[in-house]
Amino acid sequence: MAKRIPRKDVRKIGDERVSILTRLACEAVRDGRDDRARRYVELARAICGKAQTEMPRDFRYCKKCLLPMMPGINCRVRLTGGKITSGCACGEVRRMPYLKEQRK
Repeated sequence: MAKRIPRKDVRKIGDERVSILTRLACEAVRDGRDDRARRYVELARAICGKAQTEMPRDFRYCKKCLLPMMPGINCRVRLTGGKITSGCACGEVRRMPYLKEQRK
């Protein structure tokens, strides 16, 4: 019978692998390899699901086409009416409030 790996170790390994995959996905977008970048994001999401962790907060990707959102390369960012509007090359639009930054 196989030994069980503690959940915290699984999460730690999952986080390490996800960080590597997100870094590779960003590099692939910069090099123009969108197919590879999509595959890296798919793998990272699968690992997050299996290890029961979340994607890194600083890593942004399009929920529709699974490409990492890199301003100036494949997405555009606008500030309108208290919201950050990010538009992907596939046409998907993502809006996030930025109230904390406005209060400061």
